[in-house]
Amino acid sequence: MMKKTLLAALLVATTAFSASAQPAEDGYKFTVVKENPITSIKNQASSGTCWSYSSISFLESEAIKKGAPKDIDLAEMFPVWHGYSDKADKFIRLDGFLNFAQGSSFGDVIYTLKHYGMLPQAELEGLNYGEPLNKHGEMEAAMKAYVNAIKTKPNRNLSTAWHKGLEGILEAYLGEIPETFTYAGKQYTPQSFAKDYLKLNADDYVSITSFTHHPFYSQFAIEVPDNWRWDLSYNLPLEEMMQIFDYAIENGYTVAWASDVSEAGFNRQGLGIVPDVEGNRQEAGSDEARWIGRSPEEQNAILNNTNAPGKELKITQELRQAGYDNKTTTDDHGMHIYGIAKDQNGTKYYMVKNSWGETGKYKGIWYVSEAFVQYKTMNIVVNKNAIPAPIRKKLGL
Repeated sequence: MMKKTLLAALLVATTAFSASAQPAEDGYKFTVVKENPITSIKNQASSGTCWSYSSISFLESEAIKKGAPKDIDLAEMFPVWHGYSDKADKFIRLDGFLNFAQGSSFGDVIYTLKHYGMLPQAELEGLNYGEPLNKHGEMEAAMKAYVNAIKTKPNRNLSTAWHKGLEGILEAYLGEIPETFTYAGKQYTPQSFAKDYLKLNADDYVSITSFTHHPFYSQFAIEVPDNWRWDLSYNLPLEEMMQIFDYAIENGYTVAWASDVSEAGFNRQGLGIVPDVEGNRQEAGSDEARWIGRSPEEQNAILNNTNAPGKELKITQELRQAGYDNKTTTDDHGMHIYGIAKDQNGTKYYMVKNSWGETGKYKGIWYVSEAFVQYKTMNIVVNKNAIPAPIRKKLGL
């Protein structure tokens, strides 16, 4: 910020207000409380594969916790490959009444781990189509046209070849999946690599959510199009779901996090908040001098906590449910939560690894307030051991 002149210092009303209107790069100050190991920032680029990038990042952190090197790099396109293959089967079985698109869920990656294993990045980079980064529009269009043709049963019955044709498209774009490969001087299959090298067990992971249209402490399939596998999530009261975030991080675990990021409070500079606009308006309005000389843009920034911490909404179970019911909370994006930080006012934030490359002020890391996480979380995936014992008991885990 520019130094204030003596004259400006005497203008008390203006200078008292200026702290709220400082540039965004100076307005938020974060102090790390606890962070757990993560791998490097990746870029999903022009692909709807955040679900794979975030889940793979989560599993990389799980593998590091079990002794894998900190630079472990797993193939995000491995679950994408198998996901499309399995999705095509279900699409045909359901006569096309299934969302056949790039999106999916964390459960897709856990299913891949359980049934197909895992691959290092070098064994399936998934860039066999002349692009330096993911660009999946053509591949999706080709597969969608293919399965839409197959579902009409041109031969009046399905041949034994149609699925091989689908896999041919996947191999053309993403590459062939090796039956065996050598890693760190030892030969593995995808299954043995997951079990023996990564030491990952798919049965160790569960999905958690918090909505009132299903009973608490039961399981249900979250009703969003990308949950095409119909994966089940345990349903908890909001307070207990939030306890898992903190317990996990404090005990060295991380969290795969699915959220709505279409809110204005989730910006491209590494911040996710739920501003209490009316509360900020009332607070500012109590001192008319605070608005003097401020442009509409500056006033809007104050109301929305854009440039500095301010009031946030108090999130309740009812408010959270209303967002889901009225479609203002939607299934937008998967990310990886690995730490806790606080701002200069002591407000808690979760540290989030994104998959948009090293972008924004924090080079691919987001600071998302506790209120935002309470409000906009769709579901999380965690290790069972990252759940407090009393909650595990209630869930029968």
